[in-house]
Amino acid sequence: MDDALAATVRGALADGDPLPGTYGFAGELPDGRLVRDVLGRDLCYYDGDAWRRNPGDLADPTLLPAGHVREDGETRRAWRLPDPPASDDSPVESVRGALDAALDVPDDDLAVAFSGGVDSALVAAELDAPLYVVGYEDCADIEAARESAAAMGRSDDLRVHEVTLADVEAAVPEAARAIGRTDAMAVQIALPLYLVADRVAGDGFSRLALGQGADELFGGYAKVAAAPEDPRTDADTVRGARREVLETLPGQLERDMRAVRAAGVDPVTPLLHDDVVRAALELPEAWLVSGDVRKRALREAARERLPDVVCDREKKAVQYGSLVAREVDRLARQAGFKRRMDDHVTKYVESRVDDRGESANRASRRD
Repeated sequence: MDDALAATVRGALADGDPLPGTYGFAGELPDGRLVRDVLGRDLCYYDGDAWRRNPGDLADPTLLPAGHVREDGETRRAWRLPDPPASDDSPVESVRGALDAALDVPDDDLAVAFSGGVDSALVAAELDAPLYVVGYEDCADIEAARESAAAMGRSDDLRVHEVTLADVEAAVPEAARAIGRTDAMAVQIALPLYLVADRVAGDGFSRLALGQGADELFGGYAKVAAAPEDPRTDADTVRGARREVLETLPGQLERDMRAVRAAGVDPVTPLLHDDVVRAALELPEAWLVSGDVRKRALREAARERLPDVVCDREKKAVQYGSLVAREVDRLARQAGFKRRMDDHVTKYVESRVDDRGESANRASRRD
């Protein structure tokens, strides 16, 4: 943690400010305190007096929970995510202004994970960096990436990485070990991130920009849009369902960051800047979801940077848009783990993780 960020974090601790204007933080302050930001946008594992971002570097790692500080062997909560009332005061302009600050990212030694949707396109719009899409042949993500890159005038920047069944098969145990989990959904989500990060690292880049966080912040999930009728949430409003989803973000980011870093690159998440988070939290329900339109405020704010066809594009989740989930299911069945078996894909992943990856059979311990 550099001196400027450390000073900002010290001020945030003194003031109790959970969103002090950063892209997130985790690590050790000069006075020895360990900290992790309120959304868990970076990782901090500890074992006694030692700490690392990679749990594999410690004998018995424990993840510092998001929004917590650890001092003198004790862990306590320092920040909670704000829950402001909805504000009707120029919501699109508020999001647009937040994006202006958040998207000002240095693009040296940087590539962009680009699947053609509004999230990754917003990240790419201001960066002079190559755009990488990964997927199985004829998948929706590759088609969307080509169409969006063309609409943005960025076709020459697009690098398509078509993976084979053999590529997916080889990556399954690597991704599982990287994230410390073997459950099917977690591994299927991590695999495309690991594969694109591996390709980016192979091409000599050390940083990968991602559109992570936009769906959680701006109402991108079907279960949020369908609240309160959708049984997958307990909330009785769209904003309440968005809040439930946001509370899962630290766990999702742990998975994603570990997958990317295992391939040898550092993740960059501009859409999770504090200013964007603050603007999103203040949005009224009609600017999260309006009819069939999800992430309405983000799409409208993006129109000054992106063509309408990109702003309006609907996309599948990465594990489905890349067809990686389908191929892992195919591998499981080929290995004898049939769909009639309970959780057959998880059983297949577990069979691929050898003794060296024993920790992949359990989630990292948490306080």
